[in-house]
Amino acid sequence: MSSTTVASNARTIAFKQRMAVVQDGAYVDALPAPSGDARLRRQVRELVAGATRWQRWLDFLLADAYDGAYDRMDVPLRVLLQLGAYELLLQETPPHAAVDQYVALAKERVHPRVGGLANALLRTLHRQREALPQPRTGDMAADLAIRQSHPTWLVKRWMDRYGGRTAEALCRWNNTRPAYGVRLRDGTTRDDLEALGVDWTPSPYLADVMEVERLQPLVAAGWLAAGRCVVQDAAAALVVQLLDPQPGETVLDPCAAPGGKTRYILDRMDGRGRVLAFDRSADRLARLPAHPQLTAEAAALQAIADRPNPPQADAVLLDAPCTGLGVLAKRADLRWRRTPDDLSTMAQRQDALLDAAARLVRPGGRLVYSTCSIAPEENEDRVAAFLDRHASFVLEPAAAQVPAALATEAGYYATLPSRDRVDGAFGARLRRLD
Repeated sequence: MSSTTVASNARTIAFKQRMAVVQDGAYVDALPAPSGDARLRRQVRELVAGATRWQRWLDFLLADAYDGAYDRMDVPLRVLLQLGAYELLLQETPPHAAVDQYVALAKERVHPRVGGLANALLRTLHRQREALPQPRTGDMAADLAIRQSHPTWLVKRWMDRYGGRTAEALCRWNNTRPAYGVRLRDGTTRDDLEALGVDWTPSPYLADVMEVERLQPLVAAGWLAAGRCVVQDAAAALVVQLLDPQPGETVLDPCAAPGGKTRYILDRMDGRGRVLAFDRSADRLARLPAHPQLTAEAAALQAIADRPNPPQADAVLLDAPCTGLGVLAKRADLRWRRTPDDLSTMAQRQDALLDAAARLVRPGGRLVYSTCSIAPEENEDRVAAFLDRHASFVLEPAAAQVPAALATEAGYYATLPSRDRVDGAFGARLRRLD
C-alpha cells in the first residue's frame, strides 16, 4: 500500500455514520444524507446499513481471525473492520480496491500503528472467503442467529413457531436489500414509470402498488413531492383495504403520522366524507398532506377518548405502535434494539389504545387494529384479550377485504415477509354491534 493512500470520501463518511449508530445510538434511517451526488449517497447508505445488518456475523469472523481478545478491541477499529469485511465478503469488492482504503482509514481515524493489524485481518478474511469458518455452539438457534446476524432470542422464537427452514428464510429475507413499494396516484400509470426509466415489478396483491429498486428517479422527477406516487408497501396498503373506507363516511385515524395510510384512506373516499387524523407528535403530524376532507390535530388517543363528547366514527383505524418485527429488512438497526421485554411492554400499551379506540366507534361501526409485527403477543393475543373485555365487538373475517392467501383461518389479515414477499403486517377487523 502506498503511504499516500487516502480513504475515499464515501468510506470516511460511512465510518463516521456507523460510529454514530454504535456509540451514540443513532438510527440508520435518521442519519443525515451526505452532501454529494446520488452515487455517493447510495454507497454510504449501503455500507452503513449493510454493516449494521450483518454486524454479528462479521464480528464472529473477525474474532476468529484475530489472535487477541476481539471484544476488547477499541470500538472505532471494530467498526472500521466491520465495514471492510462487509465490502470484501458481502459486496465482493476486490481487495485492491478496499483493503488499502481501510488501512488508510485505520491509520487516520484510529492510530497509525493499527494499519498493519487492519491489513492482516482483512486479507485473512479475503483468503477465507470460499470456506469461511462456521459457528459451532451446539445450539441450532444460536448458530443460525450468528450466521444470519440476528439476536438468538428472536431466531429461537421463530424456530419454535415456524420451524427451522422458515426461520432461516425469514432471516435471509431480513438480510436482503429491500425493494420499495410505490403506490401510484392522480392518474399516474405504469407506462409513466417506464417512460421515466424506472424498472418496476407489479404487486400480486394490489393493482396500484409497484415495487421499485430505487426511489431516486422518482425524487428527481418531483413525483413524490407532487403526490403522483407515495412510498407504501403493499402490506401497509392492504390494512386500508381491510378498513374499506367508503365515500361519505367519517373515518378516524388516531395514530396517523407519518400519514401513509391516512392518505390512502382519503384517496379511497372519492372526495366525500371526512377523515379525522390525530397523533401525539405535532412534528410528525405536519407531514400529512393538506386536504379539504382532512382535519388533523396533535393529541393522544387516550386524551381524545376522555373528552366529554369524543368524536364518533363509522370506521376507526388503530395502526398501533409495535416492535416492528415485521419490517426488519427495512430497519437495519431495529433487530439489535429489541428485547423480549419489549413484547410485554408493547402489549400493555396496545391494550390501552384498543380500549380507547373502541370508545370512538359508533354503534354498527368498525375498528381495524393493525401492526407491522409478526409476534402473536402483539397481534392475535391482543385481539383475543380485547374481545374478552368488549362483548359488544365481534371479529369479522378478513378474507372479505384482502386476498385469501393473506387471510388466516382464524379470520385475521397476516403476512409473513419471506413467504409473501412484502413487509410483515397484521390486521383485525372488529365490528361494534351496539
